[in-house]
Amino acid sequence: MSNFIFLFAIILLIGFSSNYAYSQEIGLSTFSETAQIMIDNKFSNKITKSITLSSSNTQEILFPNELEQKIRENERITTIILTNQNNCVLGVYDDSCIIINIERNLEDKGITAIQGSSRIIADKYIEEINQVFDTNAKFFQVYIHTSDSANQALDTSGIVSGTGTISAVYTMPMEDTESMYQKISSMLLSKSIREGGGFYDIAKSISKEENSKMTFSLMPENSRTILQLRVSQDEPIPDSSKIEEIMPIIKPLKLFNIEKIKKSDYLSSGNYPLNSIIQVVILSNNEKNISEIEGNVLPSKMIDGIKMPTELNNEGWIFDPQKGDVIQGKYIFGERVEIIDNKLEFILTENELPSSEIQNDNQQLDEMQVEEIIIVIIIAILSIGAAIFYLKGYKK
Repeated sequence: MSNFIFLFAIILLIGFSSNYAYSQEIGLSTFSETAQIMIDNKFSNKITKSITLSSSNTQEILFPNELEQKIRENERITTIILTNQNNCVLGVYDDSCIIINIERNLEDKGITAIQGSSRIIADKYIEEINQVFDTNAKFFQVYIHTSDSANQALDTSGIVSGTGTISAVYTMPMEDTESMYQKISSMLLSKSIREGGGFYDIAKSISKEENSKMTFSLMPENSRTILQLRVSQDEPIPDSSKIEEIMPIIKPLKLFNIEKIKKSDYLSSGNYPLNSIIQVVILSNNEKNISEIEGNVLPSKMIDGIKMPTELNNEGWIFDPQKGDVIQGKYIFGERVEIIDNKLEFILTENELPSSEIQNDNQQLDEMQVEEIIIVIIIAILSIGAAIFYLKGYKK
């Protein structure tokens, strides 16, 4: 089930609850904003902060409709990425990249045939893509992904870097993130989103920081295309350090160097609790637990094997899972416009939590798997550093 259909199912579920009879009708906007902290003590030993602005509406993130349809109608194209991430694929140094990811044709036998047929597809689109991005990327190589370890570890769909994915890579001179973000956001983000503030303003600040990186991506589906603009910055974790020793108290907004976070004014026209999300992902070599949560934890229930919230108008955390070597927490705003830093704090421990510590009305709280789409940069081979989409829960 696609992520938006899943979210509409949640909304319909909540809509029938009498608890919301007097609340503003819950809706789902095509535009969403996500602030993410990834603490990776498993693969890259980095803390990555990022802002992702996403839409399936080409009037919000502006992209030529004719080109979007042509890309979507080619069933072998899975993603198109523009990034200034270092080493976008093996062999690229100090260049920005446009990457066209293509599913392998099983009829192609041998590396030469695979690379040849994939390049033919990518070359059909690169000129128009260059025009949209105001770039002049030239063909570099066709890269064949042979590892699926990242997708297995992160429980992702594998459509970007999994085994069977081919990347046609085009390169151009490296551009600094601030100027690249300014150009792309001015060209492709609608004026109302740029003037709406919210997470967009945080992204603009991150783009000015040292070692920040930008990625624009396009993910075609059957009837629509997901467009995303992401800005991120990495901070190394000292070697051999344990996460809980570095930061026993997780303070997401402190890592963004802000004291409060505000929704975009663009979303003020309706009640869109799932369109502004703060996410924390923790990858560890050892099992960890979340404890002493400062803010709310939203109640939820299991429906068709998926944990869904039973409240959307209240702000709070949804942890899924709450313990293990991969932990994910998502905070939704509910009806609030902004959240202050101490409402997002929690403690990371190695001790197993008693089930009684997190309860609501004598029932243990479950967590929901919100299927928003989030870019996390990791590319196919983990040792060369990053650039693939992390679509938690999303299956093509």
